[in-house]
Amino acid sequence: SSEVLEAIENVIQGVLQSLAQKKAPVLTVANRTDWRNIEFKDSVGLQMIPGCTTKHVRSDCPQSARRFALMLKILSMIYKMVQSNSYATKRDIYYSDTQLFGSQSVVDQIIDDISCMLKIPRRSLHVLSTTKGFVAGNLSYTEEDGTKVNCTCSATVFTVPSNVQGIKNLTSHAKFILIVEKDATFQRLLDDDFFNRVAPCIMITGRGIPDLNTRLLVRKLWDSFHIPIFTLMDADPHGIEIMCIYKYGSVSMSFEAHHLTVPSVKWLGLLPSDLERLNICKDALIPFTKQDENKLASIQKRPYIACQPLWKKELEIMAASKLKAEIQVLTSLSSDYLSRVYLPNKLQFGGWL
Repeated sequence: SSEVLEAIENVIQGVLQSLAQKKAPVLTVANRTDWRNIEFKDSVGLQMIPGCTTKHVRSDCPQSARRFALMLKILSMIYKMVQSNSYATKRDIYYSDTQLFGSQSVVDQIIDDISCMLKIPRRSLHVLSTTKGFVAGNLSYTEEDGTKVNCTCSATVFTVPSNVQGIKNLTSHAKFILIVEKDATFQRLLDDDFFNRVAPCIMITGRGIPDLNTRLLVRKLWDSFHIPIFTLMDADPHGIEIMCIYKYGSVSMSFEAHHLTVPSVKWLGLLPSDLERLNICKDALIPFTKQDENKLASIQKRPYIACQPLWKKELEIMAASKLKAEIQVLTSLSSDYLSRVYLPNKLQFGGWL
């Protein structure tokens, strides 16, 4: 915490020095969303380059003066929280003065910019993000406040903890971890008692694009158990994008890649080649939209696809067919095909990439 306080004090000192010299204070922030500032490293994923380009948030410019003021406001809130050892969610910060901030996304972006500017992970700033992910299966742990969580005993879903860093005493006999893209598929596997029937496993869903806590938990489980991690996604560009976030990270959070990515993640399904192999009826597939075409084309150009020849092949199959499929398409074969046939066969015979 002293490191966080010192980093904030240095920023404020810079502002005061500028004022003392009768200059307009400026905050310098990295360009987090620019692909030119990103490099791909096999062992880490997408990470920010050391000498990345920056942008200036000026106090004397009409376009950025408001943002400058909001950054100082949130810095002062973080400073008080770290001092008093209290925590707040990004939502709490927004609702502390909705008129001032204007929207939740403004708060979210500023907090990420501050984290990147100070080079301090967001959770060390005492800002928690609201969790939307779920976890179930063969896992027990103790939360920071001493609450014991045991996912093993029941088919109950547990919300991913809001302070993943603080959980301890992780125990599991799981043979693998299964990341499921969507809540509906996750619930279906739970109803079918999948995590006990095939082999003990841990199941996680970020319910779409994963939030920070879900990604942190996947990383923590990998660091704790070093067991295989498989992804079960829709066979569409959106599902592939989500899988890439777990495996390689995202551009906007590349400054925190070391805590968030798990490059050993494997693509278990639904593979574009599975649709042909399983003779899925063409009528059950969904034609691409223009947005799908653009998304797939952008994924195909990314640096990590070049070092994944088998993934590249699957993306080419999808691009050629211009058809996509949700995992639920497997119910056209039988209602429990996913948990009874598809996943057990894949796991037994190594049907992953």
